[in-house]
Amino acid sequence: MAAISSLPFAALRRAADWRPSTATAAVSVSGGVMLNARARRGSRSVVRCVATAGDIPPTVADTKMNFLKSYKRPIPSIYSTVLQELLVQQHLMRYKSTYQYDPVFALGFVTVYDQLMEGYPSTEDRDAIFKSYITALNEDPEQYRADAQRMEEWARSQNGNLLVEFSSRDGEIESILKDISERAQGKGNFSYSRFFAVGLFRLLELSNATEPTVLDKLCAALNINKKSVDRDLDVYRNLLSKLVQAKELLKEYIEREKKKREERLETPKPNEAVAKFDGSAYPLKH
Repeated sequence: MAAISSLPFAALRRAADWRPSTATAAVSVSGGVMLNARARRGSRSVVRCVATAGDIPPTVADTKMNFLKSYKRPIPSIYSTVLQELLVQQHLMRYKSTYQYDPVFALGFVTVYDQLMEGYPSTEDRDAIFKSYITALNEDPEQYRADAQRMEEWARSQNGNLLVEFSSRDGEIESILKDISERAQGKGNFSYSRFFAVGLFRLLELSNATEPTVLDKLCAALNINKKSVDRDLDVYRNLLSKLVQAKELLKEYIEREKKKREERLETPKPNEAVAKFDGSAYPLKH
């Protein structure tokens, strides 16, 4: 079975547990904060990944800086915190010696990103952040989107039985799944991640495969550890629910602050109130 690498669902957990505070909420209302590319104070170590094919991979700081250079607008803190940690963890996955891009992984990441950024104030900015994020990892954002769309379209035309019988059929997506199965069995580079697990979940969801045994059979056909997938999907579902609640809290807070600002603007200042009663309205009689 392939080795398990960690997707930072802890980052999603922290975002899901987010509560507006005086400092962070003020930043969110005023337009957000930029991702901080500096290392934490007191930490002098620089994270480097295993070199591949004789190339020296970029550092985590390099990847974060690439993102900051590409996307320079402020990002609300509830999103920026999660994006920053996702970027660090995906950097570590991206530059592992066993890493190899595949469309199921892309589908999983796109699903997580779209769930995370749902409700973002600007669709244009959301797309720009996605492009900057993937480009910072030296990968192709258009390929991620295109492959995720291809996988989704294929899954919609499947059912539970067809999904698990990919190995006995011909086709573009079937060939992709066969290749993953061979690599996961040890015949090439493959590194399991929770993005991959979410990609599998999305395939099942779109194909309306509701029988629990379908996931068992699909994992077996792909040579993926089913227990790892179950664990990762449980975490993913729970955190999505909490993340929705956190976003609702943020929305309510912003609306309250907006209402307070409007009320302050409507309330006349002391000197304005005095001006109204400076006698001009009641001229003296001679």
